[in-house]
Amino acid sequence: MAVKKDSSNIITASLPLEEISPRKKRKKTIYLTFDDGPNKGTKNVIDIINDEEVPATLFVIGEHVYGSRLQAAVYDSVRNSAFVELANHSFTHAHNKFSRFYASPDNVVNDFKRCADSLSLSSNIIRTPGRNIWRLNDIKQTDNKESAGAADALAKNGYIVMGWDLEWHYNDQLQAVQSYDQLAAQIDSMFTHNRTRTADHLVLLAHDQVYSNKKDSTSLRQLVSRLKGKGDYDFAFINSYPGIEKLPILDSSLLKK
Repeated sequence: MAVKKDSSNIITASLPLEEISPRKKRKKTIYLTFDDGPNKGTKNVIDIINDEEVPATLFVIGEHVYGSRLQAAVYDSVRNSAFVELANHSFTHAHNKFSRFYASPDNVVNDFKRCADSLSLSSNIIRTPGRNIWRLNDIKQTDNKESAGAADALAKNGYIVMGWDLEWHYNDQLQAVQSYDQLAAQIDSMFTHNRTRTADHLVLLAHDQVYSNKKDSTSLRQLVSRLKGKGDYDFAFINSYPGIEKLPILDSSLLKK
């Protein structure tokens, strides 16, 4: 005998709206990093970072701090910002003689130690001048094989060497190459296609000197505002990048206790 199904006897359960609402999309993290300061563009960078209230990491050069009274004063203002993390970009920046610089790993290590000593930097996070080098746990990449020995020496001395995923390029006139719209699109694309060193984390490289003019400093402000407005991204200091551990530098007597 066939059994007749009576839909009137079907019991349905209703769930509270909060239980069936979609999960919030996990935000991706952008690390704003600026190299080569302090210089003529650093003040504009700091003003924008402070106004927008987003964290940024400045990789500073020791010689630049002592280059003029103005740059020393700018450096003091950088140190007083709650939105700035300071990191080491060497003392001399190789005087832009990169091949000669990296040919002597011991001199490279000493140059970074000198910067840490002269500026009382306690962070062991560094960025190499003129090279996109990574030495962070399993991330070991060197864009120029001639620099590999120096990079390994830095790592052996306890330094965390941070490169970048995307660069805001500039030309010989120290003007930004990409518009802020183009750069924002590149950031979106890199996340979408998983082209960063660590999934959902992007390190952006920019250079202080580019933002000494009104046009490019306005573009920087517009980029930050655009990224904040999307609601898809968080911003963080480089010291919170996945895998970074506060390893003591072996010759810690050179560092501020």
